[in-house]
Amino acid sequence: MFRNVEHIGIAVKDLAQAEDLYSKLFNILPYKRETVDSESVSTSFFQINETKIELLEATNPDSVIAKFIEKKGEGFHHIAYEVDDIVAEMGRLQKEGFILLNDTPKRGADNKLVCFLHPKTTNGILIELCQEINQ
Repeated sequence: MFRNVEHIGIAVKDLAQAEDLYSKLFNILPYKRETVDSESVSTSFFQINETKIELLEATNPDSVIAKFIEKKGEGFHHIAYEVDDIVAEMGRLQKEGFILLNDTPKRGADNKLVCFLHPKTTNGILIELCQEINQ
């Protein structure tokens, strides 16, 4: 079951510059910076009340984020939804005809298991499913 929007992902060329810009915009500092080696990305998270913004910078020129910026430029990359049971949601969505970009959940940033849905099955929007990893 979908619970809420977990975060909005924004692709950036320069994470430090983007952190400075968004710190000024929101008048707060990011609460977390993290590298996700499996995705070749460095991330920085801001939180405004219940809304999180994730900035994503490529750590490898062949990464998905680097290719996205090369093709479309900096900006909106994905919207992430928190789910109660990521494996159950993946199965349900696959049965509904959505294309999953990974067969099993993978470890993502901010202590989450994640799975992405292909944009060609979601009206052009990259959708991420997120589930908190129990400690």
